[in-house]
Amino acid sequence: MLCSYEIFFLFFPFEIEIGHSDPAKLKEAVLDVQHLSPDELNQRQMEIKELMEKLKMPSDAQLMKIAIDDLNNLSLPLEDRYRALQELLILVEPIDNANDLHKLGGLTAVIRQLYNTNPEIRTISAWILGKASQNNPLVQSQVLELGTLAKLMEMARSDSIEEATKALYAISALIRNNLEGQELFYTESGDLMLQNILSNSSIDIRLHRKSVFLLADLIEGQLDSRHNTELPFFSNHSLLKSVVDLLASADLDLQEKALYAVKNLLLLRSADAVVLKEVCQLDVALETMRQQLQKLIVEDKFEYAVDMENLRREVELIFLGKLDKVRPVPT
Repeated sequence: MLCSYEIFFLFFPFEIEIGHSDPAKLKEAVLDVQHLSPDELNQRQMEIKELMEKLKMPSDAQLMKIAIDDLNNLSLPLEDRYRALQELLILVEPIDNANDLHKLGGLTAVIRQLYNTNPEIRTISAWILGKASQNNPLVQSQVLELGTLAKLMEMARSDSIEEATKALYAISALIRNNLEGQELFYTESGDLMLQNILSNSSIDIRLHRKSVFLLADLIEGQLDSRHNTELPFFSNHSLLKSVVDLLASADLDLQEKALYAVKNLLLLRSADAVVLKEVCQLDVALETMRQQLQKLIVEDKFEYAVDMENLRREVELIFLGKLDKVRPVPT
């Protein structure tokens, strides 16, 4: 049988804080409970049960289903659908939730919003697809099978910088470590899309960052590929020069991403060190970078500059090694 204190906390769990309670008031409250009739106790129990039901949080799957239903409800105003997309953006982060998205009808609902006339709706929809696909082969395959890549590539050419950057993010997430996705990317002329972005010096720097990161990732995938034939895209002189030119960027993040891309390019069997020297002037770019990093070493960015110099020197050694192999032997 429950003691008086246990009965009190069963029926009045939110009405008292033990650490800050007046002992007299506590005793009085307990006595009040003891004087309740059976019907009053039952009524109080029902009230507490209803309150607990209201406070019980729904599962992630239930929350996702609510948001998906809101997306599919065309009678709802735009701001409500945007709110539903914001909720899905958070909910799809755990991989288990992302895996459930298609089963709940969420992928179809989100992809439909890529065709919305509102750029903010399109932008957050691409963001959701990218987040759900990140390092997730199951969702990658599901999104690709729904024919979404071509639309995302179209969005990557948008005049809206936010839309274009989130579309590029989604593309990168979709085709990362996914040979089927990468083949489809090339079929859709994704290489030309990247070349156009990287060769455009007036474009927003965020697009340059995402594009050069995607390029470095694609080259790395080529290095890991079992196919002997390398794509001619990676030997395109205009592309090579565009990437090397980014080594002079004032943006340190972009500069680092470009250096990684150049390293991967040099590791390709088809890498032409002579073209990189005579057409792209890689030797000049690496020396200019060395001088810039020396200045940073004596300033506040010492640790970053040292790490970058180590990477720059590694790239330089690979480049010089390739160059030595093609130099004519003196007679």
